[in-house]
Amino acid sequence: MADRQAVLRKESAAIELCGVHKHYGKVKAVNGLDLSVSKGEVVAFLGPNGAGKTTTIDIILGLSEPSRGSASVFSMTPRRAVSLGLAAAVMQTGGLLGDYTVSETLQFMAAVYGKKSSVDAVMERAGIARLANSSVKSCSGGEQQRLRFAMALLPDPELLILDEPTQGMDVEGRREFWLSIKEDAALGKTILFATHYLEEADNYADRIVLVKKGEIVADGTPMEVKSLSSDKTVRAHVSSVDKDVLLKMEGVVSAELANNKLEVVCRDSDMVARYLLLETDAVNLEISLAGLEETFLNLTTN
Repeated sequence: MADRQAVLRKESAAIELCGVHKHYGKVKAVNGLDLSVSKGEVVAFLGPNGAGKTTTIDIILGLSEPSRGSASVFSMTPRRAVSLGLAAAVMQTGGLLGDYTVSETLQFMAAVYGKKSSVDAVMERAGIARLANSSVKSCSGGEQQRLRFAMALLPDPELLILDEPTQGMDVEGRREFWLSIKEDAALGKTILFATHYLEEADNYADRIVLVKKGEIVADGTPMEVKSLSSDKTVRAHVSSVDKDVLLKMEGVVSAELANNKLEVVCRDSDMVARYLLLETDAVNLEISLAGLEETFLNLTTN
């Protein structure tokens, strides 16, 4: 406990990856990745399948060693941070014994951490108190994922790593899960999560880190990352407009007019807006960035 408190008093990053490479033969799963996550940040770690997300998470948790480069969690080795209960994870699969009950599973894990009194509290917090006497194998995929969340909460970690945490959950389950995570964030916990539900990243992350082929291709707030997509949408109400003029403008992808509502997808939104305001009777003009899904595809494909 003294070691844990001493670490938390230090002014250090929660996660620090410097020039991390991870190779499996000729396959470069992680390729020179630098990442610093400050204490208290909520970071979405995104990328397509095979981008190196899970390999990076394994390195942060001390489950794998970098082929080259260094990784630290709260200025110590990842394995040391996990052993002190400073870092814990909710993984996609594994880690459960089907014949145990939910309560027995948590009691066993609590004994490892010396926190038997925490079992009821974490079951309540993870929304599985009603399943205490149910066998793990009888639980749905979403309920098993909630059990993994409860297991991760037992050591009261300062860093939570979530790898596809809401996989298998229904809409209500996902909403309740993220309400719990928001409570953790409000208490100053650091959270790094990987998800295929891009709206979760957009709605809950302070920062998005986007990886492709083991390298970071974007890093910033959700708004900053979305601004990296070249396409923007200009909308306006207009009585009439010459679509041919718009379509001949450099960077205009499409122009649609229906019921006096114009929508133009383009790369130079200022040019289109200037034309509409000066040359037409356009009103209620608005410019919007591409959504996170479109940005994700633009930056990670090809």
